[in-house]
Amino acid sequence: MELFGGTGGPVRVGGRELARAELLRRASAVAARIGGAGAVAVHADASVETVVAVAGGILAGVPVVPLPPDSGPDERAHILGDSGAELLLAARGAVPPGGALPGGGPPLVPVDDLAGGEVTGTPAPDATALVLYTSGTTGAPKGVPISRGAIAAGLDALADAWAWTPDDVLVHGLPLFHVHGLVLGVLGALRTGSPLVHTGRPRPEAYAAAARDDGGTLFFGVPTVWSRTVADAAAAEALRGARLLVSGSAPLPVPVFERLESLTGHRPVERYGMTETLITVSARADGERHPGYVGTPLPGVETRLRAEDGTPVPSDGETPGELHVRAPQLFRGYLNRPEATAASFTADGWFRTGDIAAVEPDGRHRIVGRASTDLIKSGGYRIGAGEIEDALLAHPAVREAAVVGTPHADLGEQVTAYVVADGVDERRLVDFVAERLSAHKRPRTVHLVDGLPRNAMGKVVKTRLGDLEA
Repeated sequence: MELFGGTGGPVRVGGRELARAELLRRASAVAARIGGAGAVAVHADASVETVVAVAGGILAGVPVVPLPPDSGPDERAHILGDSGAELLLAARGAVPPGGALPGGGPPLVPVDDLAGGEVTGTPAPDATALVLYTSGTTGAPKGVPISRGAIAAGLDALADAWAWTPDDVLVHGLPLFHVHGLVLGVLGALRTGSPLVHTGRPRPEAYAAAARDDGGTLFFGVPTVWSRTVADAAAAEALRGARLLVSGSAPLPVPVFERLESLTGHRPVERYGMTETLITVSARADGERHPGYVGTPLPGVETRLRAEDGTPVPSDGETPGELHVRAPQLFRGYLNRPEATAASFTADGWFRTGDIAAVEPDGRHRIVGRASTDLIKSGGYRIGAGEIEDALLAHPAVREAAVVGTPHADLGEQVTAYVVADGVDERRLVDFVAERLSAHKRPRTVHLVDGLPRNAMGKVVKTRLGDLEA
C-alpha cells in the first residue's frame, strides 16, 4: 500500500528545501540501493537527507530503523544489533572519516551520493514500515515494528480529527526518530500533502518566524516547547494566525494551556499515544478542548479502564485505572521479545498501555501518569501524580514539577515532589497544594532542585529523580 502520493507541498528542514518531485526522485534512488535488505538504519538527524532516507525505505518496502543522532555507543550498538539493520543511511556530512561509526556497525551509505533507480511493486499493508525503539526508561530500549497499514490508519484518523489538508503548512522542530516528529511530523505531511517546515530546533522564535514568513497553520510541540513559547510573549503572539496548535508526548500543564490561550487566542489540541499504539486519543479541531484532557478516542479506536485485579473501572471522571487500547494503528508485538509482548496484551487481545487514566462519562480522557511511577498508593488511597503536579505548577513561582511515590513506613508510599521554583520554600508549596486538593494528596516532602532530568522528547525521567536528591 502507498503511504504517500506523488503530489503535495515541499519539505524544508533547517532552511534546506526539496520540492515534492525532487524528494521522491531522491527517495527512489535510495529505494533502488537498499531493495532486498532486511532492514536499514537511518542516522535520524534534522536534515532533508533523513526525510529522503526514510521515504526511500518506505518506497522500497524495507523496514526503517531511525537511530538517534546523539545515541551513545551502547544504545547505538543495541539498536543496530537488535534490529538487524544491514545498512546505515546518513547525510554525507554525518559519515565520519573512514566510513564507520565509532564502535563499528553496518556499512554506511551516504544518501547524497545516490542517483537513479525505479521502484516497482507496492508492499502489503501488514509489511513493517518502521522499527521504532522505546525510550528505555525501564531497561534496554525495545524495538516496536510499525506496519504500513497502522501508519496509514493512524494518520488518516488524525487528518479527520484535526481537519488536516494539503492547504495546511505544518511547522515543527521535533526530533525525527520518534512518533511525534517522524510519523506525525514527516509522514503525516507526506500523506496529507501539506508542506512541511522543520525548524531544526523547536525554538519559539523559529515557530514565530515560520508563522510570519511561511504561513504556518499547524504547529506541533511538546509541553517544553509550549512552556518556552508562553515565556516569550512576542513569539506566542505571532502564532495568532495559526489554525491549530497541537501538544503531545507528555501532559501539558494546565497553566501553560491557559497562558497559550491568553497569548495566542488558541486552545491547544492535546492528544495521547505511545510508540506501540501511535496516536489513539485526541481532541478535535471542531470540538471542545479542555485543559488537562487529551480528548476522546479516534475513529476505530476502543479504550477501557481496568483495576489491578482486571476488574472494570467506571468512567466517572474520578476513578483511575490502567488504560487498555484496541485499534488498527496498534503494533503486533515487540521485536525479539516474546515475553514482553505476552505481558503487554490481555487474554482477550487488548494492549495494556501501562498508563493510568480517568475517563469522564462523555468519553473525555485524562492521563494520570504511568502505572509504574505515577500511581501512588498512600495510606489506602490511590493518588495520581499528575493532579499534584498540576497543582504545584499553578503556583506562580514554580517553573517545573515532578511527583513520585517514595517508601514510607506507615503509609506504604508518601507523595514526594521535585520542584524547580524561585523565591518559595517547601512549606509554602505543601500548603499551596493542601489548599487545592484533598489532604492526603499534599506532598509530604518537597525537594527544590535546579532542573528535572528529561529525555529527548522533553519527558521527565522519573527514575532519575532520586539522583537529584543525592
